Amino acid sequence: MSHNADSADNANSTDPDITVVHVMRHGEVENPTGVLYGRLPGYHLSDLGRRMADRVAEHLAGRDVTYVVASPLERAQETATPIAKAHGLDLGTDERLIEADNVFQGKTFGIGDGALRRPANWKHVLNPFRPSWGEPYVDQVVRMMGALNAAKDRARGHEAVIVSHQLPIWILRSYVERRRLWHDPRRRQCTLASLTTFTFQGDRIVSVGYTEPARDLVPAHLLAGAKPVKGQSKAYGA
Repeated sequence: MSHNADSADNANSTDPDITVVHVMRHGEVENPTGVLYGRLPGYHLSDLGRRMADRVAEHLAGRDVTYVVASPLERAQETATPIAKAHGLDLGTDERLIEADNVFQGKTFGIGDGALRRPANWKHVLNPFRPSWGEPYVDQVVRMMGALNAAKDRARGHEAVIVSHQLPIWILRSYVERRRLWHDPRRRQCTLASLTTFTFQGDRIVSVGYTEPARDLVPAHLLAGAKPVKGQSKAYGA
């Protein structure tokens, strides 16, 4: 299996044995209080997030997309909507694409907010390899691989777009690329509105690519590898 950072642009093919699935992270969310919103309902795209979604829809407009599906959470549905519309498709929902469960959901958990100094939180951060604060990484692999393969089957010989969330997407990619699942969240290559593209030959993944069609719209402190800024949470796993 090969990795190609530009494969989201180069993957289009008339070979009926080739299927391409673009796994997209949703756009920026309106979150003025800076909480880890997780699976909570009621968190919608910001104006900037809608611009990100439109940008990716434009980027994919010329692609052979025949299937679009999203996590049930509002921010993912709203991100996927312009893509589905651009291709004249109904938008599907797959529960397996939902954000990872997290015990810190609904709380602030950013750089310098003191969350790790609170004794009540210590029991949740004892085991980063599982992780102890939320849905096990292995469980995320199982459901995300299921959603990826389902999209591949629905779009066989064509292309699909599935919209999910940062942590599940990164865990999926890490599994496919045979990396360890536990990791430093600051090093995830999965910025807002990015595309992680899996190319299948038959039922076998032959390449993984990554592109950021809306990179110029993403605030600098939210880009992959950016140095954390006190008071500006990266909303890891969002």
